[in-house]
Amino acid sequence: MKLLAIIGSPRKGKATDTLVSKAIEGAIKQSPDIEVKKIYLSDHEIAYCKDCLACWRTNPGSMLGKCAIRDDMDEINQDITNSDSLILGTPIHMGYATALMMTFLERICWTFAKPEKSYVLIKGCPEPRSDKKRKAVIIATSGMIPPRYKKLCNWATPQIKGVIKDSLNAKTVGELYAGDVWHREVEYYLDKAFQLGQKLK
Repeated sequence: MKLLAIIGSPRKGKATDTLVSKAIEGAIKQSPDIEVKKIYLSDHEIAYCKDCLACWRTNPGSMLGKCAIRDDMDEINQDITNSDSLILGTPIHMGYATALMMTFLERICWTFAKPEKSYVLIKGCPEPRSDKKRKAVIIATSGMIPPRYKKLCNWATPQIKGVIKDSLNAKTVGELYAGDVWHREVEYYLDKAFQLGQKLK
């Protein structure tokens, strides 16, 4: 089993990074033979989506949509393809995921999805190109906003959850909102992050 951890924080060693590492520990505890790769999006050259629709137009039978941009997403896309489970971590910026994470999500959407899903009156919604099922956990951190107010300020988690379901065929098996870490400090959430990682078995 291969676990891919993706960190959308520009700061290494801080709350998001620490909690993702703890979730990785939990996953290893449950599955000692698990292979882990941790990606810091800030270490990579990831250009903004050009909205050229090259990926969207790719034959639906292809495993990956063809992106017109050549950058580090080529390697990251291969890591995603090989993964069986995912951990995605991001700080909350103005209620949403960081620009790093948002750029990543935009770039994977139609690369991994095809416009063939239909709702009642809407056709052409994203549907995973691959039948491979994955498990995922999401960690969102906020320095200031306590958990009791997360419904008012955490739109990152539902967005990430939706994108990875529609594009990566990933089922979110656990979520952690680590709020008010400026006062509670990250240690308050370590056990919860560990238990979150254990859900990936």
